[in-house]
Amino acid sequence: MSLLPPDPRRLRAILGYLDERLAENETLATYLRIQRDTVLAALAEAERPARQRPRRQGKGNGPLPGLTPPRVRTGYVVQQKRTPTGPEPALIHLADCTMIQGTPHRIRADEARAALTDPTVEPCTFCRPDTELGTDLA
Repeated sequence: MSLLPPDPRRLRAILGYLDERLAENETLATYLRIQRDTVLAALAEAERPARQRPRRQGKGNGPLPGLTPPRVRTGYVVQQKRTPTGPEPALIHLADCTMIQGTPHRIRADEARAALTDPTVEPCTFCRPDTELGTDLA
């Protein structure tokens, strides 16, 4: 093992550098785990006997070109974010929003409507749940 410097200032700098490298690698490891799980699911599907696999719809069974089916709303979720400087305002999303980060918590429409009256809770500016709930002020 190499010799470490004896003074706290340099030891703290080394510790800070190591913590940063660990955090960077943890983010990469999380991403790689998600990719690995996706590949494992695809592999399990590919190895399943053909008679057990669900049938795929043919091209003629989809919606007509240029027409999109209506979106089915799946509910609402609240996303809470914590940062090194403290918590940020909670965000209310439609449950199918692609901008959700972290682990959201499902809530009912009446809970979402009530939460949006709280000054520490904001609606997502991407999926606009306040418009869906009829609480938008714009």
